[in-house]
Amino acid sequence: MAEVESLLTPKLIDALYTEAMILADEARSYFESGRFDEESHADSNLSVAFSCESLKVTTRLMHCIAWLLNQKALHGDDLSDGEAWNRDRELGYAAASDVPMVALFPEDAQRVINASEDLFQRLQRMSARMEQQTDEHPVVHDMFARLQNSF
Repeated sequence: MAEVESLLTPKLIDALYTEAMILADEARSYFESGRFDEESHADSNLSVAFSCESLKVTTRLMHCIAWLLNQKALHGDDLSDGEAWNRDRELGYAAASDVPMVALFPEDAQRVINASEDLFQRLQRMSARMEQQTDEHPVVHDMFARLQNSF
């Protein structure tokens, strides 16, 4: 477990969590402001795409925040090793943005959308690397899998 833990230090988790929370606040502020409706001149297709993208951003950021909170709990010894191996604690799925549609949005919207995708993709890479490291220890992984299946 020490190799896996070395990937994410408490300082890195805190920095990523702060980034995610600031981005979530920026996204909420932008999407609730109504600025897009004023800037888009009420193009219905663009408005629907904008609503879809706002939901995607929200989903992405909530998955990031939840995963980071789980990592904080793990590093803070709030979770046992068995709980840490629970597959329900993995980074959730979030749909990618519609790049051609996002290109039609104002720059502020594009920045928030792209930043949420960037953060999510970085966490996906970290999560995959952590998973790869746990798979390198199949005996321990198998023991936890058997324990999980027996309850």
